Amino acid sequence: MVYNTKQKKLILEYLKNSKGHVTAGDIVKHLTDSGTKVGTSTVYRFLDRLLEEGSVRRFASSEGACYQWAGDKECKNHYHFVCSRCGALLHVDCGELDRACEHIYKEHNFTVDLGNTVFCGVCEKCASKR
Repeated sequence: MVYNTKQKKLILEYLKNSKGHVTAGDIVKHLTDSGTKVGTSTVYRFLDRLLEEGSVRRFASSEGACYQWAGDKECKNHYHFVCSRCGALLHVDCGELDRACEHIYKEHNFTVDLGNTVFCGVCEKCASKR
């Protein structure tokens, strides 16, 4: 049985309203600063459940494991690009990458899982700061 607690509702709200990625530590700090006590293990368990549901995406960054709200809709039919500097997660439709995935399937007998594929690099905004 899954219990919906005030903590879980606040975690969901924080994820949905966050721009970019957050760490479990960010979530704990935000809730604590807002007057709600929450354990780090509680946050990780809930994030794991949300990952299984496909509601959040997890990716590695210089800060460790980061999470971003994927939305209530299916997040599997486009490519995901994450900026290694600011953590922005971009959803991209790209015919060239579609053709590359077709090539990989036809020539190498391998199907790319778009829902779990993340391209890492630097976004235009961060690149222009150099």
